[in-house]
Amino acid sequence: MIVKVHELVKKYGDVVAVDKVDLEINEGEIYGLLGPNGAGKTTFINIICDMVKRNSGELYLFDEKIDKSIQHLKKDIGVVPQTIAIYEDLTASENVAFFASLYGIKGDLLNERVKEALEFVGLSDHSKTYPKTFSGGMKRRLNIACAIAHHPRLVIMDEPTVGIDPQSRNHILNSVKKLNQLGSTIIYTSHYMEEVEQICTRIGILDHGKVIAEGTKEELQSIVTDRKTIKIKIGYDQVLDTRLLKDVKGVMCIAENANILTVECQKESDCISEVMAILLKKHIKVIDIQMESVSLESAFLSLTGRRLRD
Repeated sequence: MIVKVHELVKKYGDVVAVDKVDLEINEGEIYGLLGPNGAGKTTFINIICDMVKRNSGELYLFDEKIDKSIQHLKKDIGVVPQTIAIYEDLTASENVAFFASLYGIKGDLLNERVKEALEFVGLSDHSKTYPKTFSGGMKRRLNIACAIAHHPRLVIMDEPTVGIDPQSRNHILNSVKKLNQLGSTIIYTSHYMEEVEQICTRIGILDHGKVIAEGTKEELQSIVTDRKTIKIKIGYDQVLDTRLLKDVKGVMCIAENANILTVECQKESDCISEVMAILLKKHIKVIDIQMESVSLESAFLSLTGRRLRD
C-alpha cells in the first residue's frame, strides 16, 4: 500500500475542503483522482505532500503511519504541480539538476539522472536550451523531468496536460504509462476524461470534499445503470417481427430504426446469445453488433450533477 487515509479532514475556516475521506492507493496503480473544481483534489494532494496540515484523520505513506513530518519520505515522492515550476534563467539540464540535487543526488549519478530524465520526456536535444523559448508542452515535459529524476516510488501529477498541444499531450500520457511500467505508482488528476479512461487503472471521484465513488472505469459505469445496450445492424432488405425477441430472458425493451435493432437488456444477462440464435433461425443477415455502455463522462455527471470542467 502506497497511500492510505482514514477519516481525513481539512478545513479552511468554516469551509470543509476534505471531509472524512477514506481512500487507499496500492503499489503499481495509476490512480485517477477526478472531481469538479473545488472538489478537494488539490488539498488532498497537498496533504499527502506535507504542504498542508490536516485537521484530523490518519495518513499512511509506504505502509508507515505519518504522525508528524514526512521529510524522510520525500525522496520517494515526485510532484508534477498544476502550475509549471521551472526556472527560466536555467537551461533544461540545469533545471533538472537543481531539483534532483535537492534529494542529495550529486556527481556522476546526478549527470546520469539528468540525462536520463530529459531523454525520458523527449528533451535531450534541448538540454542546453533555456525554457523561456519552449512551447507550453515542452515546459510541461520539463516539469515532469524535474519531478522524476530522483526515481520516486510515488509520482503525483496534478493536471499535467493543461493547455498544451495534442502531440505533447500524447507524449505525456505515454510517459505516464511508461513510468508506471518502470515501477512508479501514479496519482493522476485531470479535467480531460478521455485521459483518465486511457491510462488509469482505478478512479476515485471527489465531490464537496468527499469520495462519492471509487473503482475501475467499468465499475463506475455500472454504478449508474442496471442495463446494457446492444445495437445490431441487419440487412436493409431484412424483415423481422421484433416481438420474437421480447420474450428472451433479460431483454427489457427493443427498438427498431431502419436496419438497426436496439436491444436494452439487464446488465448481468447473457441475452445476446439467444437473440442471435433467433436471428439466425429467421435467416436475418447480421452486418454488425456493437455493445454500448454508459460513458465515464456520463457516469461522472450522474454521480456529481456537474461536468468535470465545471
